[in-house]
Amino acid sequence: MPVTEAPWAIEAFGLRRTYTTRTGFLRPRTTETEAVRGIDLQVARGELFGLLGPNGAGKTTTIKMLNTLLLPTSGTARVLGHDVACEPVAVRRRIGYVFGGDRGLYDRLTALDNLRYFAELHGVEPRDQRRRIAELLELVGLLGREKERVEGYSRGMRQRLHIARGLLHRPDVLFLDEPSIGVDPVAARDLRRTVADLRADGTTVLLTTHYMAEADELCDRIAVIAGGTIRALGTPGRLKSRVQERDVLEIEAYGAGAEHLDRIRALPGVRGAAAEERGSLQTLTVQADRGADLHAPVLAALGGIRIGRVVTREPTLEDAYIAIVEEADAGVPDDEPTPAREAASA
Repeated sequence: MPVTEAPWAIEAFGLRRTYTTRTGFLRPRTTETEAVRGIDLQVARGELFGLLGPNGAGKTTTIKMLNTLLLPTSGTARVLGHDVACEPVAVRRRIGYVFGGDRGLYDRLTALDNLRYFAELHGVEPRDQRRRIAELLELVGLLGREKERVEGYSRGMRQRLHIARGLLHRPDVLFLDEPSIGVDPVAARDLRRTVADLRADGTTVLLTTHYMAEADELCDRIAVIAGGTIRALGTPGRLKSRVQERDVLEIEAYGAGAEHLDRIRALPGVRGAAAEERGSLQTLTVQADRGADLHAPVLAALGGIRIGRVVTREPTLEDAYIAIVEEADAGVPDDEPTPAREAASA
C-alpha cells in the first residue's frame, strides 16, 4: 500500500513544558516554572511560519520541543506525522535546525571542511557530498569563499553557513531560531533572500525573529506567543487589521521615564504606549483611536523633557505585535481561535 503523507508538517496540541528547580540543602525547596502553557499549532507543508514573542515568552522552548531537544511535560507534537516524544530519531532525520549566534561551527576549519564534517554526521553519501555542498554554497552565496577559515567570516557569512549546514541532508522542515540576530542590514537582506528561496523550493520553515519587518516580508502566517501561550495567529495582514482603526504617534524624546508613559496611557483615547531606547534618546510609540487628536495632550504629558521629531503614521506589524503583547501583560483574555478549539467546535 502507498504511504500516506501527513497533511501537516508540524502539529502541536496542548503542548506544555515545566522546569523544576531545587534550592537549599537543609530545607530543600522545589520551584516550578511553566515556560510553555498549552500551545496548539498547525503548520502546513511548504509554509513559512513565524513565531514572534518577547524574550522569555517560550519561543525557543517550543522549538526545542518540536525538534526533539526537549521532552514536553504534557501534550503532543508531531512533525511530518512522527511523534516528537515517541519517534525522535524519525523526526531528526527529516528536520534541520539553525540557531542564531556563533555556536555550532569550527572556526579553525574552512567552510568546506565544516560542511564535509557535518555531511558525514548527517549520513550524506560520500558520492553525493561534493554536489550537495556545491549546491548549498551557491544557495547561501558563499561559493568562492568556501576555502577560507570560518574564523575570518563576518557574522552574516557565519549565519549563511549555519543555514547550509542545516540543509545538508535535505530536510523537509527547517527550524530557524533568530538567524539574523546581530547581523548588519546588508547581511540580513541576504539571509531573507536565502530563506525566501527555501520556501520557493518547498521546504517548510518555522522562523523565530525579533525583527517585525523580516516577519512581515517572509511569513505566510505568524503566531505571537506571550507568557507561554499563543495570543494571536494569522497572516501578517490579519494581525495588522487588529490595529487598523488606530493612529500611531511616534515621538523622539530625551529622558522619558516610566512615569511619563503612565501619564500617556491614562489619556482618553490612548490604546497603548511603549518606549524603545536608541542611544541617548527614546522613541515613544503611542497608539490611539483613529481620528483622536492627541498631539497636545501627549506632549503635555511629556512636559519638562526635551522633544525631537513627532510624526503620525499608519500602524505596522510591529504596532500590532506591541498591542498583542501589552494585552497579554495586562491579563486581557485571548479570543484567538486555535486548532484545538476549531476542532471542538466543528
